[in-house]
Amino acid sequence: MAFELPALPYDVSALAGAGMCQETLELHHGKHHQAYVTALNGFVEKNADLQGKSLEEIVAFANGKADLAPVFNNAGQHWNHILFWKNLSPKGGALPGKLEAKITTDFGSVQAFKDAFKTAATTQFGSGWAWLVLAADGKLKVTKTPNGSSPLATGEGKVLLGLDVWEHSYYLDFRNRRPDYVTNYLDKLANYEFAEAELG
Repeated sequence: MAFELPALPYDVSALAGAGMCQETLELHHGKHHQAYVTALNGFVEKNADLQGKSLEEIVAFANGKADLAPVFNNAGQHWNHILFWKNLSPKGGALPGKLEAKITTDFGSVQAFKDAFKTAATTQFGSGWAWLVLAADGKLKVTKTPNGSSPLATGEGKVLLGLDVWEHSYYLDFRNRRPDYVTNYLDKLANYEFAEAELG
């Protein structure tokens, strides 16, 4: 069965008031994400080793194999973006109690978490992602990955939040001001309720 572009969990104009305009969503979701899905389906169609595998299995299978780098990149970006759309909310930015308590315990304060996340997102050279993960030791940590990689591929933990820092994700709204995009995400767009639900 072919992979499909998931519908957005909100209207394409729903995030405009929180700093992500309709055109950004139309291009990012409808064009960029769709291109990853289309390319991935093309690779699967031509490679019997990929057929019948879940998206997560394809990411794991292609990880670290030079000849499968295009497969890994497109599968990884499809997985990353499925999570990314769930990470955004027109009512984002408010931390629910359980997650706030966990963040305060593991980072020292909510501001310390935001500072760490912003540092990861702004120091990821070129294209990539910043993540909040629940590590194997049971503690929250912030990490970053280049291009289409993720904690799913690196084994760094269970993803709670992931922020796309490829330029196409913020250039229409913030031009080259990535730090402003990250701050806006943390304060206005981040779906912390989704993150708390993933925390378990």
